[in-house]
Amino acid sequence: MYAVMMFIHILGAAALGFYLILPFVVGKMSKLSLAAQEGSAAAVRSLNTYAQIALVVQLLTGGYLMSQGKYSVPWMVIIVILLLAIGAIGGMMGKPLRVAIDSIKNSQDISAQTAKIRTLSALNAICVLVMLFFMVYRDII
Repeated sequence: MYAVMMFIHILGAAALGFYLILPFVVGKMSKLSLAAQEGSAAAVRSLNTYAQIALVVQLLTGGYLMSQGKYSVPWMVIIVILLLAIGAIGGMMGKPLRVAIDSIKNSQDISAQTAKIRTLSALNAICVLVMLFFMVYRDII
């Protein structure tokens, strides 16, 4: 059972890799045509939803894996805080993405929404990188 959970956990981590490339995708979005911007924003919104589902999978499989191993309490607290931060930031990206898609359909400027999405995606990428660091070096704490 441990091996199956570890495999699912690693697949979930791969899905969260979306947050690592998202700042670069959002940075190039403003240079696209309106139709391409709308398609890109819709794709990012869908992928963000899938990444949120992967985050729940990470929570469940990670909880099982933590119950089977010996981890320090500070490490577990840091990981749970980072997991919650990634989920919260990903959730906060939903509204600017929705507003950006609506603004593009009405031929309005989306620079303010793009700036919010870029900032939130950069924060999320940093949280994912920090979490990866603690996953690789779990004995550091």
